[in-house]
Amino acid sequence: MLSRDKTLKPDRNVELTALYEISKVLSSSIDLPQTVSGVLKILSTYFDDVRRCMISLVQESGDLHVIGASNMSPEAIARGRFREGEGVSGGILRNGIPVVIPDISKEPRFLNRTGSRTPEQTERTAFIGVPIKNGREIVGVLSYDREFRGMRRNFENDVQFLQMVANLIGQTVRLHQLVAAEREFLMGEKHRLQKALPGKYNIEHMVGSSKVMQAAFAEVFQAAQSRSTVLLRGESGTGKELIARAIHYLSGRKEGPFVKVNCAALTETLLESELFGHERGAFTGATQERKGRFELANKGTLFLDEIGDVSPAFQAKLLRVLQEREFERVGGTKTIKIDVRLVGATNRNLEDAVTRGQFREDLYYRLNVVTISLPPLRERRDDIAGLVQHFLQRFCAESGRQLTIADDAMAVLKNCAWPGNVRELENCVERIATMTRGNVIREVDLACRQNMCFSQALHHYGKSGRHVPVPVVPAPISASEEDDADEVPEFTSERERVVWALEQCGWVQARAARMLNLTPRQIGYAILKYKIPVKKL
Repeated sequence: MLSRDKTLKPDRNVELTALYEISKVLSSSIDLPQTVSGVLKILSTYFDDVRRCMISLVQESGDLHVIGASNMSPEAIARGRFREGEGVSGGILRNGIPVVIPDISKEPRFLNRTGSRTPEQTERTAFIGVPIKNGREIVGVLSYDREFRGMRRNFENDVQFLQMVANLIGQTVRLHQLVAAEREFLMGEKHRLQKALPGKYNIEHMVGSSKVMQAAFAEVFQAAQSRSTVLLRGESGTGKELIARAIHYLSGRKEGPFVKVNCAALTETLLESELFGHERGAFTGATQERKGRFELANKGTLFLDEIGDVSPAFQAKLLRVLQEREFERVGGTKTIKIDVRLVGATNRNLEDAVTRGQFREDLYYRLNVVTISLPPLRERRDDIAGLVQHFLQRFCAESGRQLTIADDAMAVLKNCAWPGNVRELENCVERIATMTRGNVIREVDLACRQNMCFSQALHHYGKSGRHVPVPVVPAPISASEEDDADEVPEFTSERERVVWALEQCGWVQARAARMLNLTPRQIGYAILKYKIPVKKL
């Protein structure tokens, strides 16, 4: 130190000032290389008899690498690598105790691995090194070379001072590791979500260059900037949830939660508990307090899918929340206020439901503030080729295969009716890509050319592209299947046909499928498509 060479006693003021400056540098940034550089500069500035300062950290390989040093070239720093137990620094890493070498020119363990010390520089030079610890884990080594100029000195103070600096560096390394781990986790989550839901949070990544979709996208951008309730209308599979997410992430609420509920999937009782939450003991099985989706979506967006299917009784409760922005949990008396933007979606004709008394008129007006209609795929055929390529590219990225689609196969896909819309097209492309053995998907590979298309089994397609129910063809009846032996009448709709078969077979889907000459999967698809409530007998 400045005064130590004269008195051989530590200058406490200099040390305290240096520690203060080092602590400021380490707390100013989580950029480890930047803070290391600052620490080295302070040590070199405050102590003029320090020839070289060096900070080494343990890498994933377990080796010790020099990450920063004063008075050392980048090439020399790159050479500073030590295995555990190798040389003086490797010994500190293994044993975890400070090391003092009064004269490095006389120490055989001193490797001079960096090659930065000339023979003249090793003379009259002492080495002091201490471990850098994160708790009990040794994460690095802090050391410096000091010139003693032929005078004897006590290095105990050097060790104490370096240990204090090493403790500060250890805390910074720990913070850096935590931040790096969090960043890695978040990047992993981002990659996982992008892989599972590619493009679903950014409307710019959606496939839709047709005029009708461009018009819908323009409405989405406009609606996203407001706080208004949005009602999305369109057939099943047209991407209503996709658009709901886009509205959320394009809005000022994008930092808040996006919460979704499928109203058609829950009974009225379950839906009330799901949306409003419940207090402990509110009903049998309510062993603890539970927040509802409205609370979870506070400061964000709540997406109510199939909102047209809620019961009239529940519609009244929903209306109050939309009007007052407050509610009580099931079994509770405390009024909870919320700040939630609502996006609803339905494939029902709500105007007809209002006329029939199945949907409250006041709730209809409360929901129908901004309406965005999503066209079915048959009305945006210009997008089919782009969608097919999009789904195919995603499949190839996930599977590691390289697939292309031939023009004849693409022409068939463009002319299909797609009653299940984009969802059906996505499933179709995935099925074809999975089962295709070569690298080119041809017309012969298509499910409809192998009598394996669900839509083809349930519908006929005319030249116009419209679909009508398949004429009934009675299945062969075995003598042992007396319950299936009734003659199948003709029906005006496919739904009536499926319901009749289920009723005849006691709601056993496998038997009803045999009666209609369908597979169990096909009749299951029909039950979902026509929203047929399955009875348990």
